[in-house]
Amino acid sequence: MPCSAVTLSLATITAVIAAALLSIAFSTDNWQYIEVKRAQIQQYAAKRGGQESLLENMNNKYYYYTRTKGLFRICYPKERPPTVETYLSPVETHCHNIDYFIPDVDNQTKLLSEDAMTRLHMGRSMIALFIVAFLMVFVAFWTGVAGCWRRSPGNITSTAILILLACLLSAGAMGLWHGVEYYEKEKVVGEDFYQQWNNVLRDETHMWYDWSYMLAWIGVGFSLVSSTLFFSAATCLRSEKDSEKANNVQYIMPVYPQKQQYAAYPGYPAPPAAYPGPYYHGSQYGPYNY
Repeated sequence: MPCSAVTLSLATITAVIAAALLSIAFSTDNWQYIEVKRAQIQQYAAKRGGQESLLENMNNKYYYYTRTKGLFRICYPKERPPTVETYLSPVETHCHNIDYFIPDVDNQTKLLSEDAMTRLHMGRSMIALFIVAFLMVFVAFWTGVAGCWRRSPGNITSTAILILLACLLSAGAMGLWHGVEYYEKEKVVGEDFYQQWNNVLRDETHMWYDWSYMLAWIGVGFSLVSSTLFFSAATCLRSEKDSEKANNVQYIMPVYPQKQQYAAYPGYPAPPAAYPGPYYHGSQYGPYNY
């Protein structure tokens, strides 16, 4: 089996896996799991006394509830806050949207701090990079189909470049996601986030990366592998086409114009071509009458 067929098959399979993983990660809400131990907070308030403000916040603020966080939604797999309007997501979880202020109808971003605006811009850019990455994958699908149909190294190379761009864009989006996470934890960007939480809430909250986040990084890895395989397939196709041309050249025989030659036999006079001309049809002395 030619190496181009094997590498093209593997490249196509890994590209499909990468696109599927990135799509699932992009659309699901399990990038981060934030567990809040509400029972321990209640015990703390009961022991200390005078914690009416803490108890009120615990029953009203969404960040006192266990939740999962995605790119677009915050969802509540257990209890949900009564003061937050939620809706059922496609996987039957109560969620509310993350507000990127697109569009900013009431000009609410004017009240945000510089760090909060930086976080907001990174979040918007993250979504934009993922969308452009999916666009690159879509275009790469058509160039890949054309390349396989025509066995064109140029089309396959274009596909490899597009998949590589998708890989870099999605990796950049992941980097921006970590930037948003850093700002939410280390900078003062609003009461919803770590730096402005009550100390008890900080102690009783545990965060870790969830399966959507893992799928996203695996998808980035598969897209890099797919791009490498497409580059290898293009190289194989070029070498196979070169070898086919070399084999075809061996069967092309050059044809040169040749003068007709007559064989000379011993004991026979030389053929007419051996005597100098001019030659005439019939007799040069005129006709003879007998």
